[in-house]
Amino acid sequence: MNEGKADRILRVLVGVILGVVAWMVLGLGDGAILGIIAGIVALVLILTGLVGFCPAYALLGLRTCPLSPKKNPPDQAAS
Repeated sequence: MNEGKADRILRVLVGVILGVVAWMVLGLGDGAILGIIAGIVALVLILTGLVGFCPAYALLGLRTCPLSPKKNPPDQAAS
C-alpha cells in the first residue's frame, strides 16, 4: 500500500463524480471518445482508491501513507 486514508477517499470520490460526469454529460453511452477516456480514468481512480496501491506512485517512489513501524524480532538469548 502506498496511499494514505485521505488519498484513498479522495480518489474514490473523484472517481465516482468523474464517472457520473462521463456517463451523463460527456456521452459515455453514446461512445463519445472524451466520455470513454473519462470513464476509464474514473475506473482507475476508483480501483486504486479501493485497493490502496497506485502503480504511478510506485514508479515515482511516492507514498501518501505513513510508514508502519518496524517490529523488532524478540531477543533470543544464547543458551
